[in-house]
Amino acid sequence: MPSVLYTVGYEGADIAHFLQTLKDCGVERLIDIRDVPVSRKRGFSKNALASALEEQGIAYSHLKALGDPKAGREAMRRNDYSGFLEIYTSHIAKPAGQAALREAVNLAEESVSILLCYERSPAQCHRSVVAREMTLLAEFDVKNVGVNP
Repeated sequence: MPSVLYTVGYEGADIAHFLQTLKDCGVERLIDIRDVPVSRKRGFSKNALASALEEQGIAYSHLKALGDPKAGREAMRRNDYSGFLEIYTSHIAKPAGQAALREAVNLAEESVSILLCYERSPAQCHRSVVAREMTLLAEFDVKNVGVNP
């Protein structure tokens, strides 16, 4: 039976509802796949988020090598999805990206995990690419969740 792998974006969310959503899903580990885990949104920068998760009994892992590089983010801002996809798939094909993918798979096989990035829509976010790549390495049932209001 495949493990469940959740994905979520925190765009439009507040930290309290975000944490409740994770608890409702039974998440045990958050895998942060932002290149730069800093946010202007209160509670979502790396240290604050890790601390809030720890208070809820949820582990935090940051896998920088799975983050979308600046060129990929710029392509998405231009609504150039094919350019983004080319940049990002090339990025994660590098040894550091492949090692981080294997680490993400190992973490997600050990505990109920959720991939985190900013964008609300998984179709507009590299987390959908990461989830797809992870399913090529192990059996996962990928579920995209929205933050409960």
